[in-house]
Amino acid sequence: MTISDVTVERYTWPKPKPIRNGKYTYATVGLNLVNVHTDEGVSGIGWAGGTAAGRPGEIVSALVEHYKQALIGEDPFDYRRHWDAMWEPKIVGRRGMSTQVLSAIDIALWDLMGKILKKPVHKLLGGFRNRIPTYIAGGYYEEGKGLKELAQEMEDSLSLGARAVKMKIGGVTIGEDVERVRVVRETIGPDIKLMVDANNAYAAYEAIDIARKIEPYDIFWLEEPVAPDDYEGHARVGQSTPIPVATGENEYTRYGFRDLISHHSADILNADAQILGGITEFMQVSALAAAHDLRIAPHGAQEIHIHLVTAISNGLILEFYRETVDPLRGKIFKNPLTIDKDGCTTVPDRPGLGVEPNYELLNAYRVG
Repeated sequence: MTISDVTVERYTWPKPKPIRNGKYTYATVGLNLVNVHTDEGVSGIGWAGGTAAGRPGEIVSALVEHYKQALIGEDPFDYRRHWDAMWEPKIVGRRGMSTQVLSAIDIALWDLMGKILKKPVHKLLGGFRNRIPTYIAGGYYEEGKGLKELAQEMEDSLSLGARAVKMKIGGVTIGEDVERVRVVRETIGPDIKLMVDANNAYAAYEAIDIARKIEPYDIFWLEEPVAPDDYEGHARVGQSTPIPVATGENEYTRYGFRDLISHHSADILNADAQILGGITEFMQVSALAAAHDLRIAPHGAQEIHIHLVTAISNGLILEFYRETVDPLRGKIFKNPLTIDKDGCTTVPDRPGLGVEPNYELLNAYRVG
């Protein structure tokens, strides 16, 4: 069996109302499904996150066309060699969309290998556990969304089984955000984990200020308090507060995580396989983190990361998105993941990633 082609399908749809974090506003959703095909009719699927999901699809298509030249005619199981063949920093760059599209192709290769072997990806990677604690990400800023609506969102998340939730900070004044954190903590009670995410909105001194002010609300972690490349700033924030610092969703490859770790920038690493270089590179990052006794709490698509966080010994918790982030979130794939009544999610036992796009829904939003 050899790789016969690599293709991409592009989709986009609007959000009913734009949502905003501490730095960015999102009015639409983008999905670029990458398929790795074989000469025996079996295909694997992956999709890009980060900037690649929201940029003009022609760029994604051009990158797929470039990368597939290294794959056609090759054995899909030679995934490490394929990764190195695609990784050409001088030609396609070391970060950004090029690495995110490479990530999607690598993810599709793993889905393909699982389908060929009739095994779920988490079993191919080590199968450390079958279930993982899960948190629901939300708490965005929206027009007309006040403290009452924020509290209701959190109550709704708890009704779905969540025992941990995450909210945004950094998009209003520090005083207003401290009040938002207070309301959420009072809404969810003392036994639910609460994460806060600044999405790089602060300078280090501002992050230190708000960290100290929200310490009384038992914060499980403070995520991305400063700019992604401000390794020293992350370290300064971490030294100033007992709240653990989490970061890494905007970091690329093992080299970027090496630098995060060497600067003592994070207590928890939010590695994202859709951004950093795919599943192959994610496993190298997780091994590097394990060598430093650091935990991995992946950022991004739960359908992919459920397999990765359950396959490693240092996996901490799974991020889970619901319709408050994307109105089609639980509908774009058949057999969507759910949170159990004890706040955990069970990894699918279907071959590969266990995902099947809902084309009956998606075809109405196809743009390329």
